[in-house]
Amino acid sequence: MGHHVLPLVCTSLIVVSAVFVAIGWYLIKQGKRDTHRKVMLTASALALLFFVLYVGRTIFVGNTTFAEDAPDAASTFYYIFLPIHILLATVAGVFGIITLLHAFSKRFAKHKKMGRITAVLWLLTAPTGVLVYVLLYVLYPGGDTKPVIDAIFGW
Repeated sequence: MGHHVLPLVCTSLIVVSAVFVAIGWYLIKQGKRDTHRKVMLTASALALLFFVLYVGRTIFVGNTTFAEDAPDAASTFYYIFLPIHILLATVAGVFGIITLLHAFSKRFAKHKKMGRITAVLWLLTAPTGVLVYVLLYVLYPGGDTKPVIDAIFGW
C-alpha cells in the first residue's frame, strides 16, 4: 500500500470507528448490552488499526507538511488547528483505553460515566481528523513528507 493511500485509509478508519461509537452509544441507551459491547469492540479495533498504521507511516515514511504555496490564512489556521486536533485525539485515545479497562474489569458505573465523555471526545475527534486530511490532501496538496516533529512545527 503506497504512502499516498495510507492517509485516506487512516482517516476512513477513524470515521468508521466514530460511526460505530455512535451506534454503540445508541444501543446501550436501548438496553442492548451485548450488541453494544460487540459494536464498541469493533470501534476500538478500528481505532487500534488506525493507530498502528499511523505510527508505522510516521516512522517509515514521515508525515506530510502543509503546502508551502497555500494562502497565509489557511496556513495559520492549519498550524493553530493541528495541535488542537492532536491534543483532542490523544485525550480521546487515553480516555478510550481507560473506558475499556473499566468495562473489562466490570466496573460498569465508572465505565458508564467515563464512556459518555469518551464518546463525545471521539465524536469530536473524527471530524477534526477529516479536516486535517482535507487540508493536507484535498485543498492544499503538495507538501513534503518529513518526520512528524518537523511537520507539526512547520520546520
